Amino acid sequence: MSFDFKTATKLYKEKPHMKKVIVIGCPGSGKTTFAEKLNKCTGLPLYYLDAIWHKPDKTHIPREDFDARIKEIFSTDEWIIDGNYSRTMEMRLKECDTVFLFDLPTEICIQGATERIGKGRYDLPWLETELDPEFEGFIKEFPETTLPKIYDLIEKYKEEKQVVIFKSREEADEYISKVK
Repeated sequence: MSFDFKTATKLYKEKPHMKKVIVIGCPGSGKTTFAEKLNKCTGLPLYYLDAIWHKPDKTHIPREDFDARIKEIFSTDEWIIDGNYSRTMEMRLKECDTVFLFDLPTEICIQGATERIGKGRYDLPWLETELDPEFEGFIKEFPETTLPKIYDLIEKYKEEKQVVIFKSREEADEYISKVK
């Protein structure tokens, strides 16, 4: 079932039942910041897909190892998984009880990705020194290429899941303020 963020905050206060959460959306939208705040409010363990996938030398682990690590997370009772990774999104949607989707304007996402350059991050094992042109292109194309696929998957599983869609970071912050 899908909710706007105001309905979802009321529902959370009445019957908290988030145990298996995914946080998805365009890079730079604020997913990781939200996931960290949600972790602090709920105590649910937080896993960053970027931290699992990427190695410090800017290569990545084999897909099989990545999938196995995600399945290890699934075997636990509670979790928050932060990140997109379209190839494994349906697998995560099947396992979660709650989906937080960040559907923000492209300009905000580009700004978010740019603002984190030069800052250490928990979810990435190296320091970004510039906005990679390929990554910037992915962000710009996200609304046309990736977001429709995400909405299709959400539509497929919406009856079994609590789905909260944020259209701004302010909505996400308001949600967190009500969960506290």
